[in-house]
Amino acid sequence: MPSVSEASPLPAHARSDAPAIVSIKGLTKTYAGGFQALKGVDLDIRRGEIFALLGPNGAGKTTLISIVCGIVNPSGGQVLADGHDIVRDYRAARSAIGLVPQELHTDAFETVWDTVKFSRGLYGRAPNAAYLEKVLRDLSLWEKRGEKIMALSGGMKRRVLIAKALSHEPTILFLDEPTAGVDVELRREMWAMVSQLRDSGVTIILTTHYIDEAEEMADRVGVINHGEIVLVEEKRALMRKLGKKQLTLQLQTALSALPEALASDALSLSQDGHELVYTFDAQSEETGIAALLRRLGEHGIDFKDLHTSQSSLEEIFVNLVKSPRQSGPEVRA
Repeated sequence: MPSVSEASPLPAHARSDAPAIVSIKGLTKTYAGGFQALKGVDLDIRRGEIFALLGPNGAGKTTLISIVCGIVNPSGGQVLADGHDIVRDYRAARSAIGLVPQELHTDAFETVWDTVKFSRGLYGRAPNAAYLEKVLRDLSLWEKRGEKIMALSGGMKRRVLIAKALSHEPTILFLDEPTAGVDVELRREMWAMVSQLRDSGVTIILTTHYIDEAEEMADRVGVINHGEIVLVEEKRALMRKLGKKQLTLQLQTALSALPEALASDALSLSQDGHELVYTFDAQSEETGIAALLRRLGEHGIDFKDLHTSQSSLEEIFVNLVKSPRQSGPEVRA
């Protein structure tokens, strides 16, 4: 699976000019007792992209997903799913959506085949044994099709949930913590399938506590905190704009202290004097590094090796939500 730096470019249907398949305008939700879970959320999700929705516990992620999927009624605002209003045209909107919930709710006494076939029928879809077979094979469930769900492992049960969500051929797929509690091998297999689904044109919206998954898989990232969208940005652009980089220089000769002319918040000396660490952002990368190396040479400071590192999406996320009232950069949906 590609790393952030090696990630493939967005497919044509997921680029910035792609139409929105989920359009959320002014969405609010106030529960009994006055708790306001969502506060005027505006969000457009593009057709064919993988969109990662991140936020701390209680931020509003589950409420937002539940409203779009028709499980919870909104207090105000509008949501369109594939052009259908989720309130006025509930059946058409819901038939466009597949949902893989976080909880392992399954029909314990049914076989894998029967529960997936029944789920397809719930949406009024005509029988299609060949399609269901492909879904089960893609999820490594075909050999288990005759087994009762109660006999399956936790990882296999989660695969069944995905198969049920895909059974009616949705154009939008919500994955709510889809790899929670599964082993590394299964997680990799599931993300390979998610990538294939995106390539076929299915829009994927996921929430995850494994932020490295969002860093590796998502086309765009949205952060929600205290019921408000803090930020929506292309993943790679976000990491360029908010991610910090560090250049570490291993010195030929240890320094007892930095020369006064080089002292700055961006440059620090290790305790043993053998390393210099320069912290910078992407915008100042070329000019900053060149100026630093030139100034080191002017002071007779030589280095024998260097390497760079970059802050992860997780570090960016933590910085965005660490303050309860902190507002992030301008939202771009």
